[in-house]
Amino acid sequence: MFVTVSLLLVILCVQGGHGEGREEAQRPGHVSVVIVGATGDLAKKYLWKGFFQLYVNQVSRGNTFSFYGGGQSPADKATPLFFEILKAVSCPKDVSQERCALLKEQFLRLSQYRQLKTLEHYQDLAKRIEKHHQDEGMTEAGRLFYLSVPAFAYADIADKINNSCRPTGGAWLRVVLEKPFGHDFASAQVLASQLESSLREQEMYRIDHYLGKQVIAKILPFRIENKKFLDPIWNRHHIERVEIVLKETLDVKGRIPFYDQYGVIRDVIQNHLTEVMMLLTMRLPLNLSSSEEVARNKLRILSSVLPLVKTQAVIGQYRAYKSEVQQELNKTKGHISLTPTFAAVLAHIDEAQYEGVPVLFISGKMLDERVGYARILFRNDVFCLQSHDSVHCKPKQIVFHFGHGSLRYPAILVSKNLFKPVSTDGEWKEVTEHSDVNVLGLPVSDYYVQTPTEQREAYEELIPHIFAGHKNSFISTENLLASWALWTPLLNSLDSSFPLIYPGGADNGDLLDVRLTGKDISYSSEVVIISPDQMGGASANGFQVIQGKFRNAEMVSAWAEELLEQLAADVQEAAEAALRESGVFHLALSGGSTPLALFHRLALHHFSFPWRDTHVWMVDERCVPLTEPESNFNALHNHLLQHVRIPYFNIHPMPVQLNHRLCVEEDRGAQLYEKELGKLVNGSSFHFVLLGAGYDGHTASLFPGAEVGELGESLVALTESPAKPHQRMSLTFSAINRAHRVALLVMGKGKHELITQLSRVQDNQGKWPVTGVKPAPGRLVWYIDYDALLG
Repeated sequence: MFVTVSLLLVILCVQGGHGEGREEAQRPGHVSVVIVGATGDLAKKYLWKGFFQLYVNQVSRGNTFSFYGGGQSPADKATPLFFEILKAVSCPKDVSQERCALLKEQFLRLSQYRQLKTLEHYQDLAKRIEKHHQDEGMTEAGRLFYLSVPAFAYADIADKINNSCRPTGGAWLRVVLEKPFGHDFASAQVLASQLESSLREQEMYRIDHYLGKQVIAKILPFRIENKKFLDPIWNRHHIERVEIVLKETLDVKGRIPFYDQYGVIRDVIQNHLTEVMMLLTMRLPLNLSSSEEVARNKLRILSSVLPLVKTQAVIGQYRAYKSEVQQELNKTKGHISLTPTFAAVLAHIDEAQYEGVPVLFISGKMLDERVGYARILFRNDVFCLQSHDSVHCKPKQIVFHFGHGSLRYPAILVSKNLFKPVSTDGEWKEVTEHSDVNVLGLPVSDYYVQTPTEQREAYEELIPHIFAGHKNSFISTENLLASWALWTPLLNSLDSSFPLIYPGGADNGDLLDVRLTGKDISYSSEVVIISPDQMGGASANGFQVIQGKFRNAEMVSAWAEELLEQLAADVQEAAEAALRESGVFHLALSGGSTPLALFHRLALHHFSFPWRDTHVWMVDERCVPLTEPESNFNALHNHLLQHVRIPYFNIHPMPVQLNHRLCVEEDRGAQLYEKELGKLVNGSSFHFVLLGAGYDGHTASLFPGAEVGELGESLVALTESPAKPHQRMSLTFSAINRAHRVALLVMGKGKHELITQLSRVQDNQGKWPVTGVKPAPGRLVWYIDYDALLG
């Protein structure tokens, strides 16, 4: 059974006002804080430590405390684990060992475990709190519940809190919620509606721990403190671009059941990085302590982000992710997940201040380093004719460095060719002694550097805010829904997109580099990486791609993945050559299962393929509706066309269904296709034709025993197959042999016997139709994998 433990912390509240933004005035008395899920990873790593720090900071102010742990398990089973976690907390560095020992002893003595599973358990908890107040003669200030549990439990627990644990007598209630707050706009809306039936908006604290990171919490104060320097340059005339980046070196092992449903955009970009974007670009509040004004300004800038479409994002997936999914989700070896573990998204803001300024979000797993930062890169209008190393010609930038990376500590860095920042915050200091490291293209000595005087974890920053009732660092319902409204359409458009496969770590090289073109983003590298198990081929280091002769024609042979890589590259090379010569590329593709892996490769890896200038034709088609799974065009569409940007009028399916019937001679479908071909293709000569070869030696839909000679000079014909569906439409040898280049792709051990036979027989179109492929004066190349060639 999964055990969750709750903590009830009763704390005397601090007195005094906190600006117009406070939701509820603090008053003396007991505050009850309930952490649901206190034995989970989050609580073990951060929450208990954060609440103990709060206890340490408040106890010297004359406050009294009571702690309760609660969970689904009975007290006799959970209590030992509960206290093991409490014993692991540590004191701040400025607390002596003797005092720390005393505080920990008190902390443990004031703690108690209670089972919290049913409504009756919550009712018992409420009675215990109220009895404690009565016995000690205490005045209640409020109750704080921290829900460190899966999001599906929020609504039920909120209902129990509302029905049994809501305080009376003017005491406040605060309920803290951890992400995820939904999976998309619709689910976030449903969750918000469920919570609103139990809790008021001012009672909900949606926590994003990124807002507790010291550098991120400093963004708005930094902008205000340096307003006189930033106001003239914080606009489209001076800002070249904004980058918000979170790079991680770890994989997602152990988190697959969650991660495979969410992916990198939902996991960190829609929330953490979007929050940073708002802090960087929102209008500065007149009163920084007003949570209403801060939330209002955030919402305004978020609503100004232009809609995100598919061309504004690229996605990737580290190579080992597929096998991790298969293992943790118990999937078959053929299962492929399209969940991205890397994404780069390009956004623009529809406000005059930022018009045309690219805002780049990037995050991913299994990258080369662990680092997070936001960079504002400014235009440099100075040209150094001689002293190229002059500080004036170096990049002008402000970097909010969240931590890790080569710098290893959180900091705000301002390049010295901009201005020297000021700080009125005694909790920050200037760094004057620098190590020999570079940060985003500049040695750290070329920056003015500010860092916190004492580094603290995000939860140590946020827990006191919850205690004091400050909502600036928490997400309102309105802003949450606005964020999902921005990201959901993009997520939907990417649902069926193939992520680029990358190896992980330093081996990524420049594979994930991106290029910004107007409002679009694309991968800039021509390097292609393919996962052997994704394409189904074996791999052997001793074999490379080899070239030779087969049936007096060129042959390329390799293991499956290398063969497909070579064929895809050859198709692209042919396309580029055709464009240089005639401005258009005509590509004819055959049906069957063999080409599907090639289609995947072209969609996954060849982002620079000139699809806009490519016309795609069918080599053959089964006489079934094009929407049927048996249709060759249906397979082509599902595995390639829907994943690339090709104009719809460049796609030419065979007209097998006319007048509500299939492949009837009188409807003249073959003649119509031939006419279209003759009209659009110069000399009816395709630039590239991809064919396969069946076990019986057929190619296209030209089968053994058919009188192919009777087709004469026709380019398209109706044919008969020995297998169902029998009726087919196919290019004839007259059309195929006019092509500039023909590729015959043969793969798999099952085709070894065919290759052996073809290596021995003479040309015989009647018995071995594939032997009739002889483009003249074009070029024929056989692509045969080692399984088919060697058996």
